[in-house]
Amino acid sequence: MVRKVLRNKPLMEAIFELRWELRELAPGLKSDPHYKILIGSLYDRVKDEYPFHEELPTATIPDEISGYIVKHRFRKSENGWPLIQLGPGVVTLNDTEGYVWEDFEGRISHLVDAIFEAYPDSENLKVEGLLLRYIDAIDFDFEKNDIFGFLEEKMKINIVIHGKLFEDTGVREFPENIDLRFSFPSTNPRGVVRLRFAHGKRKEVDAFIWETIVQSVKGDVSNIKEEIVGWVEKAHSLTDDWFFKIIEGELLRRFE
Repeated sequence: MVRKVLRNKPLMEAIFELRWELRELAPGLKSDPHYKILIGSLYDRVKDEYPFHEELPTATIPDEISGYIVKHRFRKSENGWPLIQLGPGVVTLNDTEGYVWEDFEGRISHLVDAIFEAYPDSENLKVEGLLLRYIDAIDFDFEKNDIFGFLEEKMKINIVIHGKLFEDTGVREFPENIDLRFSFPSTNPRGVVRLRFAHGKRKEVDAFIWETIVQSVKGDVSNIKEEIVGWVEKAHSLTDDWFFKIIEGELLRRFE
């Protein structure tokens, strides 16, 4: 199904993540013997599109105790987006307001190719996790508005707290903070779909944040580049379907 491009989309960030297996040195210590070489090798392959290199403060943490922590960024423009992040055993692609799926999908495909080309021992690169994550936000005053009513009326999600909990207690029925998480098993792609609804901030303003995540881990992922890209397409179809079903109605009209 072809979806409309939303002019006022609520997206804060879109994230694709690929993880690969690290070598265990000792209990609690894991290492990627090719990580140091990979930094320069990957940059050589993406620098035409992401020329601005940024070393993160996490780069000072010893590699043996910082598995799956990003340490370097390669940006399309200075302080700009989209960007690639790299650490021992992990690479991500991140975009924000400028996100368009067709562009993001192409960048994922290019990144997957670049990782397999740049990794010094790609024949033994064992993918152990794939993730596609969307973080959306709507400005929301939790002190003045009923978040449970908003969820039910605008997003078709009904959360009920037993009313007797509040009777004669002096406790206000509107929560000042929420953090609701749900996980559902998925068969296409194999893995889990996660939903999260939480209080947060967007540009320093109180906001209602919701996340839609598709994640597959070791046993449900492939080491074949074409199958990884196929996973991404399936994961996006699922997140796209859930997003538009959740916002159908007033919210969709607001975002158009």
